[in-house]
Amino acid sequence: MLPKRPPRDHRVGFIYAPPYRIQGISIGGEQTIVQVPELGLNFDIGLAPRIAITAPFVALSHGHMDHVAALPYYFSQRVFMKMTPGTCVCHPDLAGPLNTMMQGWIRVENQQTAHTITALAPGDEIQIKPSIVLRAIEAKHTVPALSFAVIENRSKLREEFIGMPQSELRRIREEGREITQVLKVPLVAYSGDTEMNENLVSTPFNDARIVITECTFFDDEHVDRAKVGKHLHINQLKELMQSWRAEMVVIIHTSRRTHLEASRRKMEEVLGDEAQRVCFLMDHHRNKLRYDEQESSLEGEKEGSEPPRNG
Repeated sequence: MLPKRPPRDHRVGFIYAPPYRIQGISIGGEQTIVQVPELGLNFDIGLAPRIAITAPFVALSHGHMDHVAALPYYFSQRVFMKMTPGTCVCHPDLAGPLNTMMQGWIRVENQQTAHTITALAPGDEIQIKPSIVLRAIEAKHTVPALSFAVIENRSKLREEFIGMPQSELRRIREEGREITQVLKVPLVAYSGDTEMNENLVSTPFNDARIVITECTFFDDEHVDRAKVGKHLHINQLKELMQSWRAEMVVIIHTSRRTHLEASRRKMEEVLGDEAQRVCFLMDHHRNKLRYDEQESSLEGEKEGSEPPRNG
């Protein structure tokens, strides 16, 4: 008798939320890595599927093994593939231990891997692309932890100068007066592992176009488990959805304690109409259907824009 095939545990989840791809693997207690390729950014790095190596930045939410275990491999593979050394952004309490960990690998491998570990305190920012920064936000977990927001700094003409001719604007600039203002536009927010806290309803989360949030527990009898582990329960997500204006909310870090189909039903029951804005990163079937619909819609737009052919 032939043995059973191994389970397909390491399939990368994929969601297209224009203009961003949200992809990775996230199972509570096992592994979490969520990548936004257009931003060159991984959120956490519990394991390292091939996609993870391409991002020059890792935003590490906290130091639990399922979120940090692949960091040395990530650093090593970027060097091996002749890429620029990777940068890990982390809570200040983690920078020292992570550097010590990387020093330990020198003796194991008999070589030193180029890398950068940058401490980012809550409220601090680091530039990850032109005009785009990553901001650290305090999270509430069982260990020092961060949430993150990706924010674009957009230059906009001040209201009092709108409609003025270019010649007049040039004159005003030459006088040394500032005619533009910088708007901070939240693009993506990432909760990391956290219990409910006031920062989850702060401006970056409320205004982000996409929110990626852990929601580890769904069963009614798991409310106390969520409190002990300082994780979110689906009942709390209902309150958060009332504040978040995101076009899409991506749920990660679901637990194997509850089957995905049951988690989806519970989510729809608790959130009602708001469930239309929510999807699960690891819901491969539903996400494929969504992508197929997006592809069909795009093809339809192309056909509609083509000029009629002469018979």
